[in-house]
Amino acid sequence: MNTALYILSFLSVQNPNLPILEPQTSGTTHRLQAVSVVNDRVVWVSGTGGTWARTLDGGATWQTGVVPGADSLEFRDVHGFSERVAYLLAAGPGQKSRIYKTLDGGRRWLQQFQNPDSLKFYDCFSFWNANTGFAISDGVNGRLPVLRTTDGGGHWTMSAASPHAGKGEGAFAASGTCVATLGDSLGWFATGAGDTAHIFRTRNRGRSWLSATTPIAQGSATSGHSSVAFRTPLEGIAVGGDLADTLLARPDNVIISHDGGATWTNGGRLTFVGPAYGGAVVPGTPATVVAVGPRGASWSVDGGVNWLPLDTTSHWSVAFAGKAAGWMVGPQGRITKVRLP
Repeated sequence: MNTALYILSFLSVQNPNLPILEPQTSGTTHRLQAVSVVNDRVVWVSGTGGTWARTLDGGATWQTGVVPGADSLEFRDVHGFSERVAYLLAAGPGQKSRIYKTLDGGRRWLQQFQNPDSLKFYDCFSFWNANTGFAISDGVNGRLPVLRTTDGGGHWTMSAASPHAGKGEGAFAASGTCVATLGDSLGWFATGAGDTAHIFRTRNRGRSWLSATTPIAQGSATSGHSSVAFRTPLEGIAVGGDLADTLLARPDNVIISHDGGATWTNGGRLTFVGPAYGGAVVPGTPATVVAVGPRGASWSVDGGVNWLPLDTTSHWSVAFAGKAAGWMVGPQGRITKVRLP
């Protein structure tokens, strides 16, 4: 067990005001890059080597598998709807970008989409309901391709409303959280990797998009937003930074919005150095959020203005059912359950 993790877990038992971190056994050594929490019992995760995993008991046990014929793919996003229904998105150039769906808890996976365009690289996806969702690609020919489905993935079609892309602009397929949805029709996606970085927002399920520039660290091929999340239609947070930060600085890598993503201001500094790969809001709380990255994890109870240390271990993505049940995932098949006070 990671020593810092053990100490924090021990202290948490003695002090109920501290988080509790519980390492769990995933059954794989592949890097896990995305996590989707259905409820406090059912969780799906995905990663490299065509890997997926699922728990039905809050992480006490995990069922791990590899999608047949997909062991060379990197499943950098997953979206679960129940113990039986889930989607996987493989990110990569050309035909390596694919979408799969299971209806029977992972016994069988149906390939719904395979990218036919060698220039496109799909990064992440999200859903408003089990039938309606969207995926985004890095910029191609001055546009950020938006792929949409309205029939549970039976058809994935290119949206005519794909927004303008700046030079080199795209998303980071680091954590499966560069897109977000809320309610019946609100959605956002976050970009970087170019001259500028943007947060795009829709109020009509992707039929049209508006963009906002932000003060996040940006302007290079490795910097910008990696994750965006909203806890209400107005209150949101995005994290990122420079993925090639070799100086291990604490850059401006947290931004906050109070108007649905129209404008953004700097948040507080995370407790770990380097970039943040994933962020999540904690349901059932007024303003608790968590951010993770290769150098650790932080949590905030005021929407990202002030941050507290959570862990020093590398994690790539994070998601919560509530304060008592969250999961962080990362390298070497790492899964850590989080209980916040």
